[in-house]
Amino acid sequence: MEFKLPERKEESHKGTFGKVLNIAGSKNYTGAAFLSSISALRTGCGYVTLASSPEVISSVSSLTPDIVYLPLSEVLDRLSDYTVVSVGCGMQTDAAAEEMFKALFAELSVHDIPVVIDASGLTLLAGINSVKLPDKLVITPHPAEAARLLGTEIEKIVSNPDIYVKKLSETFHCTSVLKGHRTRVCSVDGEIYINETGNSALAKAGSGDVLCGIITGLLAQGMFPFEAAKTGVYLHGLAGEIASKELTEYSVLASDLLNYIPRAIQYTFQ
Repeated sequence: MEFKLPERKEESHKGTFGKVLNIAGSKNYTGAAFLSSISALRTGCGYVTLASSPEVISSVSSLTPDIVYLPLSEVLDRLSDYTVVSVGCGMQTDAAAEEMFKALFAELSVHDIPVVIDASGLTLLAGINSVKLPDKLVITPHPAEAARLLGTEIEKIVSNPDIYVKKLSETFHCTSVLKGHRTRVCSVDGEIYINETGNSALAKAGSGDVLCGIITGLLAQGMFPFEAAKTGVYLHGLAGEIASKELTEYSVLASDLLNYIPRAIQYTFQ
């Protein structure tokens, strides 16, 4: 399959390539906030703001100088500053998080910007019936999350991925990424792409956070949701393959993938 990355204009600045607002992380999952933020930058977007708790911001800021930070209390007032929003990586799923999630999507309903929901965000989505979802939406569940979203058994999802990835897109009127062996991506219109890159090296905690960031970074640069999701899962899988050739499938960490995203881009597009 032929993929195409967004054009890199010579006359440009950080805003040219999009601004990501990444709502992610919690006390026990600071790594998710880091991985999902840096992977968006590695994929080419110009600017990433991490919105999280003070303790997460303190932890992530000690790891990288490349991210801007925002208190969660300021998120709703700043949405218009961003090109795309990602929400869910490493978040809490308690009552306070649920209220924040509802308020976020109520505000997003007046903003025409793409949104990616991953991880804990999908758990919150599964438990809420009264949320108006944006038109440009990507969800990235693994089979257990898909089962919660659709109210069915995991075994059914695993046995019939084509049927259920299409059902996800129909139910939530979105682009769906059903993660697994040969990850499926389904458009709003029901077109299915089956990814053929990747291996067991990606079966590590944090790998999904990297994928979320890759897709978000592509959306920030103006790609349509289905194209961004297809390209994102392809690059994510290829980064895992390249990394495993040097580190073995046993030893690749999610944080290693950040250094192989450029190699995957170079291999595919240059």
